[in-house]
Amino acid sequence: MPIKVRLQDILDKKDMPQRELARLTGLRPSTINHLCSERVDRVYLETLELICKKLEISIDELIEIT
Repeated sequence: MPIKVRLQDILDKKDMPQRELARLTGLRPSTINHLCSERVDRVYLETLELICKKLEISIDELIEIT
């Protein structure tokens, strides 16, 4: 069951650069960049929770099961 992190799509819709999200969350820009790529193979749930809070979205908006 493939799982996709839709972070780049959400950032595009909000017209927010990856660096801005990194600043808001305190996460490293490289972490945000990795989550925006197609190569995501693991992520901490705390990281997803923090991103969802800062972007004011639910987890089901961020994660897509295909």
